[in-house]
Amino acid sequence: MSEFLTFLQLGFRHIVDLEAMDHILFLVALAAIYRFRDLKRVLWVITAFTVGHSVTLALAVTGILTLPSAIIEFLIPVTIVATGIENLLVRDRERAAWGGRYRPVFAGVFGLVHGAGFANYLKALFVDRLAVPLFGFNVGIELGQIVVLTLIAVAFLVLDGSIRRLRAPSASWQPLRVRVVAVSLLVVTVGSAWAVQRSPW
Repeated sequence: MSEFLTFLQLGFRHIVDLEAMDHILFLVALAAIYRFRDLKRVLWVITAFTVGHSVTLALAVTGILTLPSAIIEFLIPVTIVATGIENLLVRDRERAAWGGRYRPVFAGVFGLVHGAGFANYLKALFVDRLAVPLFGFNVGIELGQIVVLTLIAVAFLVLDGSIRRLRAPSASWQPLRVRVVAVSLLVVTVGSAWAVQRSPW
């Protein structure tokens, strides 16, 4: 097997493995507010996250940027909590700051943190040459994210259908808002517990 494919598989397995649950939960938090018709917005947000973590991954693995792993492991659940809280606080995104278009920036900044987390894993497997392993690992991460996001979308469709069936005809609440609140409360709770467990202080 080529070096590229080896590292692609490593990147893919890293993002879909249950040990990467913090990264998966962050993707759940990012996706919680969207529906299928919001595909364009989702792509902007995920692309920004990809750019952010790719930059930090490259800088950290090449030794240009050195970040303490204890701080990074603490900051990753903090990004989950912050995303969940933002989901809960912003009900009308059209009236939010910049018409809600700040979210890709938000995802990109948090992607910088997650990239450092990926780098800590990749450094343990490091080889002499950088370009091919780094590129292959990054492609694997992105393919893994696509798989995870597809599964999240299916789960949200099932959840939305269940909420609609349980909703009384006279109810004023919207199924999407129920999903956003339920998912966001879950990720905030889990993320907060992880942040406390990983606190370096």
